[in-house]
Amino acid sequence: MRDFLLTKLGPARDEVDPMLAAGAFVDPGGVPLTGDEPYTPHTFIWFHRRLRDEVTVPGELVVLHRDERLVVFDKPHFLSTIPRGRHVLQSAVVRARQALDLPELTAAHRLDRATAGVLLMTTEKRWRAAYQSLFSARTVEKTYEAIAPLRPDLTFPLEVESHLVKRVGTMQAETLDLPPNACTRIDLLETHDGWGRYDVRPVTGRTHQIRAHFTQLGIPLAGDPLYPDVLDIDIDDFSSPLALLSRSLAFTDPVDGTPRHFTSGRTLSWPTR
Repeated sequence: MRDFLLTKLGPARDEVDPMLAAGAFVDPGGVPLTGDEPYTPHTFIWFHRRLRDEVTVPGELVVLHRDERLVVFDKPHFLSTIPRGRHVLQSAVVRARQALDLPELTAAHRLDRATAGVLLMTTEKRWRAAYQSLFSARTVEKTYEAIAPLRPDLTFPLEVESHLVKRVGTMQAETLDLPPNACTRIDLLETHDGWGRYDVRPVTGRTHQIRAHFTQLGIPLAGDPLYPDVLDIDIDDFSSPLALLSRSLAFTDPVDGTPRHFTSGRTLSWPTR
């Protein structure tokens, strides 16, 4: 079991031996593991991993709307949607659960940590499936706003298609020479000093889709630390937000059939360089 834990926990392997010595790994019956046990597949091991000291993400998680079933937030840049990896306490779900005293609050969809704007959550488990299914069925009208360079040879509006795959352990989505599985509609709203403000409407919802499609056009988003190149920026550096905003969500409520429309109050600033 020790060998398995060393392999499975990856970057935290230096913690395995001290945790085994302290009895921090237990089996489903609560019995501490020593590490000498034979590896047994398809079983659960329970433990609490030590969390790093998380730097507070700047910006307020603003409540746009709240009712019995939904809470809609205006998420700031740099705040993860769900607790994962190096961001647990500094995630929108954990912050919101604590602030609103709603322990079952769950995100109905996800925004990249780097993306700001409208984020929909359900208040209780009983509402979760109905609203999450809206996003999986692509019946939510999602509008984004982005700032990226201008290309005089591009004519808007336009539609970008590609086959995108985001593999576990890789920073960027990969574009493959296969039939398209991702589609984004883009229009140019206004221009300023070599930059454009774009209306962006993703037809599909692939990971990093908008960022990858703007890069495909040769106009990567302002402030993007991953596209076209992965930049060596500290995870707690909040100085250069990605110029991408989830501007609005619109859908027909799956419970009572009423039209729903939520709009972010945030704005994207023009780059200064």
